[in-house]
Amino acid sequence: MRERFDAYGEYDDAPRYNIAPSQPVLSIRQEPSSPRRSFSTMRWGLVPSWAKDPTIGFRTINARSETVTTTPSFREPFKSQRCLIPADGFYEWMKNGKSKQPYCFEVGDGQIFAFAGLWDRWTDPRGEVVESCTILTTTPNALLADIHDRMPAILRPDDYDLWLNPTAQNSESGLRLLSPYTGPMRRYPVSTRINQVQNDDADCAKPVELEVPAQSQLFG
Repeated sequence: MRERFDAYGEYDDAPRYNIAPSQPVLSIRQEPSSPRRSFSTMRWGLVPSWAKDPTIGFRTINARSETVTTTPSFREPFKSQRCLIPADGFYEWMKNGKSKQPYCFEVGDGQIFAFAGLWDRWTDPRGEVVESCTILTTTPNALLADIHDRMPAILRPDDYDLWLNPTAQNSESGLRLLSPYTGPMRRYPVSTRINQVQNDDADCAKPVELEVPAQSQLFG
C-alpha cells in the first residue's frame, strides 16, 4: 500500500470484505501544509462541516460527479479536500425478478486501485472531531451497464497527483478525471452473505456458481 500510493502513516491493515456505510474506511489525502500523502481512516458517508448532526452521512456515501460542484455537501470539499479511497473490489447487485444477485467487480486481475473521494471535518457539540468521506460516481462502463446506471469513479495512478493536490482548484481539470473507467476489469457473482453487514470474511468475495434454471420441455 505504501509503495503503490507513495503514502506514509500507520493504518489498520486487517482485510475487510464487506464495508457498510458509516463504518471506517481507509483513505489517502494531502493537506496544504504538507506535500506528502498520508493514510487516514474516516467514516464512510460525508458529514459536512456545517451539518447539524451526523445522520446526513447516511445520504452522502456517494457524490454524483455531474453535480458535485453545485451540491452543498460536496462543492467545498471538491475544491481542496479530495482523497483516494483504496480498494481491490466493489459490489453491485443485479435484479433477478424479486431477488438481487450480488457481483464483485475488480480492476485488472484483482489489483489494488483507488476510488475518487472527498472528505470533510465535522465537530459535534462535545467538541469531538469526525472526519468522513464520500465516493464519487459516474456513468457506467460496458461491464456495469446491464447491472447499474452508475459506477464508482476509479482513478488511474497517473492522475493521483492532480486529484490529491489541494491547491489545484480548477474544477474542470478535476471533473475530467471522473469518467467511466476504461481499463481492464472483470466481474463475478458472489454469495448473498454480503447482504448481512455482520458477514465480513473472505467468503464474501469468493466466486459462486449460479443456478441455471431448468429448461422447460414440450411433449407431443
